[in-house]
Amino acid sequence: MAATVMELYGSKVFNEHEMRERLPSSTYKSLKATIEKGQPLELDMANVVASVMKRWAIEQGATHYTHWFQPLTGITSEKHDGFVSPQPDGTAIMEFSGKELIKGEPDASSFPSGGLRATAEARGYTAWDPTSYAFIKDDVLCIPTAFCSYTGEALDKKTPLLRSMQAISDQACKVLKLFGKDVERVSTTVGPEQEYFLIRKEDYDKRLDLVLTGRTLFGCMPTKGQELEEHYFGTIRPCVSAFMKELDEELWKLGVPAKTKHNEVAPAQHELAPIYDTTNVAIDHNLLTMEMMKKIAPKYGLVCLQHEKPFDGVNGSGKHNNWSIGTKNENLLDPGDTPMENLQFLVFLAAVVKAVDEYADLLRTAVATPGNDHRLGANEAPPAIISIFVGEELEAVIDALCTDSPYAGPVKMKMDLGVDVLPTFSKDTTDRNRTSPFAFTGNKFEFRAPGSAENLSDVNTILNTAVAKALKDFVEAASGDGDFECVAAAWVKKTLNDHRRVIFNGDGYDPAWEVEAERRGLPNRKCTPDAMIALTEDKNIALMEEFGVLTRTEMLSRYEVEMEHYSKIINIEARTMQRIASKQLLPAVTSYMGEVAGAAAAKQAVVEGISTKAEQKVLVALSGYADEMSDATDALNAITDAASAMKDEAEKAHAYHDNVLPAMARLRAAADAAEQLVDEEYWPLPCYSRMLFYTE
Repeated sequence: MAATVMELYGSKVFNEHEMRERLPSSTYKSLKATIEKGQPLELDMANVVASVMKRWAIEQGATHYTHWFQPLTGITSEKHDGFVSPQPDGTAIMEFSGKELIKGEPDASSFPSGGLRATAEARGYTAWDPTSYAFIKDDVLCIPTAFCSYTGEALDKKTPLLRSMQAISDQACKVLKLFGKDVERVSTTVGPEQEYFLIRKEDYDKRLDLVLTGRTLFGCMPTKGQELEEHYFGTIRPCVSAFMKELDEELWKLGVPAKTKHNEVAPAQHELAPIYDTTNVAIDHNLLTMEMMKKIAPKYGLVCLQHEKPFDGVNGSGKHNNWSIGTKNENLLDPGDTPMENLQFLVFLAAVVKAVDEYADLLRTAVATPGNDHRLGANEAPPAIISIFVGEELEAVIDALCTDSPYAGPVKMKMDLGVDVLPTFSKDTTDRNRTSPFAFTGNKFEFRAPGSAENLSDVNTILNTAVAKALKDFVEAASGDGDFECVAAAWVKKTLNDHRRVIFNGDGYDPAWEVEAERRGLPNRKCTPDAMIALTEDKNIALMEEFGVLTRTEMLSRYEVEMEHYSKIINIEARTMQRIASKQLLPAVTSYMGEVAGAAAAKQAVVEGISTKAEQKVLVALSGYADEMSDATDALNAITDAASAMKDEAEKAHAYHDNVLPAMARLRAAADAAEQLVDEEYWPLPCYSRMLFYTE
């Protein structure tokens, strides 16, 4: 099997191995310099790369190529162009030039732009990202690219990400220079853990809410949920196991280092985790993973749900962003055996703490979506308050530094389980905290707040840039006169003292934490419309402009895009609820009431004076629920119409949150109560028990 995996891995990728084998030596060296040092690739060299890449792609069965990019929708987009070029003699040749490799021209006005592009200003450009390898998907050569407007504004998720990666690399290199280390580039890495649900396609097809919105807008809790805690790491269903096996193989072909797979906490919920990679590559891989999950699942009679909260009352799905920073040879977030004495580590730790505290509001925007609003703060996800967990060992280090007191951190202990045949092993000096949105986990930070459907570019763009700012502050402080180590230690102490408020190692689910966070002055923006205002605030715009990551215009455009997107999502959900309630649920309740009334009448026809108390109770209850559903449907329709008529996008988004969502909740409550009384044969929507606890 190992040989098979080795043969599969990267077979659909124009990776460094293929480049080294196929490109002329001078071209390969030039391309390597572009990838590793950011040097420009001349057009004549690009022509050679394009010719070789085309030949390789055709050998793989490709007939078309596409610039594969990430518009502000967050998903990927592609326009396929054929290699074929007809000739005057009626034959054809296969052509692909360096210009076509480097640049494409998609229509920029048909994607969300927040006013940056209008229908009359349609031109946009895609530009090759040579640091993310091209690959073959569905017989198409996919070239990862950035996407910008005719006037140069970023219209995508990748361009700001690449800018932020450059920013943090520049500042980290300067920090390392002060420590006597000359490095050309520092990279951030990400390992995104992807959670998802798998349900049967036959059930999915019967639920308009799942088809149109990705989540169940109706559905009462089953008598059994996840309270037995038996699904997590449990035996994987055979059909799911077969799906996972093919998914692994397809991802390996694409060079995606899929590593870990298991059942998650909720029934029918699962997770895939890859080995970490350079940030932009890891995000490209995650988007490919999400696409492949959806593509492969129907082969096994399944549908993959990537919404953050597809089922009310059971755990939703996140996408943990495991972030670190390092050189080729050194993880800069590795504390080593003696973190108290590791000044370089402490500088980078303090920089992260400072960055997260100063720009917590901006980080919150990166995880604010209509779907994630249902998940954050629930009992499987961290709260909307952004805080940092550092663990027992680092907390002791920080305490000692901030108070000039002796360090008395935990000592490595051996775990003896009391059974001779079981191994003795070293206990970690720090526990884990699954309630923290931003937790230090040994040599990296795990940002647990992102939702499963999100593109992680925004999270990492903000995190990279905020840390770059903190590192720049350190360089400015430490570049003057005085003993470097003393100045650096003083900066670490002051920075940690100034920003300790963001460190919280306790239970993030405890209601007392919300009170304490407010006392500390930490922002608690619970919904997307409230969170997104941070994109318009001067300090956050100044951060992005200082490092050339986003301009004021680009920031404000993203605010418009996100607010409009929020309103559109809630509008679709509300209209879908109205349709299902009017056309499916109310008729089902009426039909079942007729059945019950008929049964009561039949009883009385056979036995005069026989009790019909049970039937009457059902009829009275269902009649009340039907009236509530009808009234709630009418009210939801009127409230949604009022919200959709608003012109100001901010006011509209708040109206959808403040008015439409509560109206949706009232309609759902009445329908879910009715579902508990109506016979399953009459209820048109597959119930939670059927969807979550399916068998082969």
